[in-house]
Amino acid sequence: MTDVQIYATAICPYCVRARHLLERKGVAYQEIRVDRDRDQLKVMIRRSNRTTVPQVFIGEHHIGGFDDMAELDQAGKLDVLLHHHGIATVQQ
Repeated sequence: MTDVQIYATAICPYCVRARHLLERKGVAYQEIRVDRDRDQLKVMIRRSNRTTVPQVFIGEHHIGGFDDMAELDQAGKLDVLLHHHGIATVQQ
């Protein structure tokens, strides 16, 4: 199981931004498409207590949506959290 999971849909612009942010950092992630699997939507809502996409998890830690993840990144806390879970990032 990949330590980073994104619950997403195909065309959500915030989902695209979340993917790009992680890809820019060189972080592998598992994308769970809730537009293809309604049962996964229920799992996402239960895990995050939110109904919007994307919802990002690092391990079992719920990061939130793209805005939350971008805020962590801007504060330098996203890399720290990733490293805490043993996930390497590319140097920027």
